[in-house]
Amino acid sequence: MEPLRILFLGDIVGEPGRKAVIEHLPALRKELDLDFIIVNGENSAGGRGITPRIAIDLLRAGAAVITTGDHVWDQSEIVDYFPTEPRLLRPINYPADTPGQGSVVLETPKGRVGVIQAQGRSFMQPPLENPFLAVEAEAGRLRADGVQVIFLDFHAETTSEKIAMCWALDGKVSVVVGTHTHVQTADERILEGGTGCLTDAGMCGPDASVLGRSPDSVVWRFRTGMPTRFPIASGPVRLCGAVAEMDPATGRCLEIVRFNRLLAVKEVATALTDSI
Repeated sequence: MEPLRILFLGDIVGEPGRKAVIEHLPALRKELDLDFIIVNGENSAGGRGITPRIAIDLLRAGAAVITTGDHVWDQSEIVDYFPTEPRLLRPINYPADTPGQGSVVLETPKGRVGVIQAQGRSFMQPPLENPFLAVEAEAGRLRADGVQVIFLDFHAETTSEKIAMCWALDGKVSVVVGTHTHVQTADERILEGGTGCLTDAGMCGPDASVLGRSPDSVVWRFRTGMPTRFPIASGPVRLCGAVAEMDPATGRCLEIVRFNRLLAVKEVATALTDSI
């Protein structure tokens, strides 16, 4: 069987990021010969959280699974939506009675794909249960059920915690990609046990920005120490993430490469209705 190809896109930031992703996912699927697409949508609603409407738009555009992170509950209406949409994930290391779920398994023509979402604990709020124990247990459960291809979005602050997760899961999952810092790292590799790793996928948002926010406001905050609002920046959007190839029979990662593309302003559709 041919390798299974997954595109993962990092944190989608605000209206510019989500419009660019929604507009370009169908073309990217064809261009990159993709079998499966995962996007992190936790900053897609005005830079904080995600709404049901945005989730629906991303799924309709071609995302198979939407992951989140520490801003998952920032839009209150998402709480009631979670139990209705299993393809929208919250971190698996929340308490078991939290709305939604932290993993999902979906069918593809090349076999089943399992996706797990977890949140780190170093410098992260709220403090959750140990993600290492939670993910190892879930990966073991999925493998016991015959799922070979398993992808983890590890939403964490520190590079050390994300790299440690890669080593902890080597040979137990197919790919570990970090999110949250909005800055793409250049350390993609495949470990000895066959797990592909990238410390952070980066973001999908305005390129001339500070993590997707207007540079002027952020610089002013650093200069003065005074509180201020951080509006979403404008201008050309950069899409960042990773493309990974897996052996469907064994789950081993065969290749992982960074995806990083700057879009011209004219490439981003402006006719899409604002979802907030």
